[in-house]
Amino acid sequence: MLALVKLAKEFGKGTLMINEIAESEKIPKRFLESILLELKKNGFLASKLGKTGGYYLIRNPEEINLLEIVRLTEGSIALLRCTSVKYYEPCDHCKDEMTCAIRGTFKDIRDYTFSKLENTSLAMLARE
Repeated sequence: MLALVKLAKEFGKGTLMINEIAESEKIPKRFLESILLELKKNGFLASKLGKTGGYYLIRNPEEINLLEIVRLTEGSIALLRCTSVKYYEPCDHCKDEMTCAIRGTFKDIRDYTFSKLENTSLAMLARE
């Protein structure tokens, strides 16, 4: 997220070298490399080789919501599998999902988290 916010702040200004991102955001370079490659593979970033090379966002940060990023990097938004929309699995301990207070509470948490992530753009974080 730190690297994406850094790239969002520089959107439209050119590329950022991986060393520059790693140093400014205090992210280990090897760890950052794997993250940036995954983001590139999934259509968030592109890169240029050479002296003026580096990474850059290929989508406007206003159009990238945190939900997309979290789903890519973390998978499910839900804390419990029985409340997940995309990765649902029935609970082994629940007698009735419809009346389960635990499931209901965690479903509310999932819904709030989903909404917050969906309505927060990368550009919003870059402005803060």
